[in-house]
Amino acid sequence: MFQLPSAPPAAIACVRSHSPDLHITGTVSFFCCGGGTLVVADICGLPADPSGGRGIHGFHIHEGPCCTGADFADTGGHFNLENRPHPQHAGDLPPLFACRNGHTLCVVLTDRFRPADVVGRTVVIHSDADDLMTQPAGNAGKKIACGVIRSL
Repeated sequence: MFQLPSAPPAAIACVRSHSPDLHITGTVSFFCCGGGTLVVADICGLPADPSGGRGIHGFHIHEGPCCTGADFADTGGHFNLENRPHPQHAGDLPPLFACRNGHTLCVVLTDRFRPADVVGRTVVIHSDADDLMTQPAGNAGKKIACGVIRSL
């Protein structure tokens, strides 16, 4: 049986949008867990589907160290420790599904990296779903929110 860690996270990113049209905020926490990492994303303000359903958003760890540049260009490409094709990058995470109120809570257990591997890199949320095929990054659309991963 899986049990959530009782220790504080090893690293955290405070995620924000910078567009006047979007008000995305939240945290992504990284916990040491076995031989990998438990990633917990708690995000508010994600755009939902215009029909009132759920919006699906690409969610990745990017190689770049900062959330600067036009449309977060300085985040660079996906974090890819082993030079693998998409969607096998270490930084490829499952999509975020926005509820009608724009909130999402996503919990992912991965063995592709440990918290220390991603400190100083960035978490990026995209405008669209990752198609899990297009190279090199899944055609997930514009980068709409970002946070720098810092150790605690």
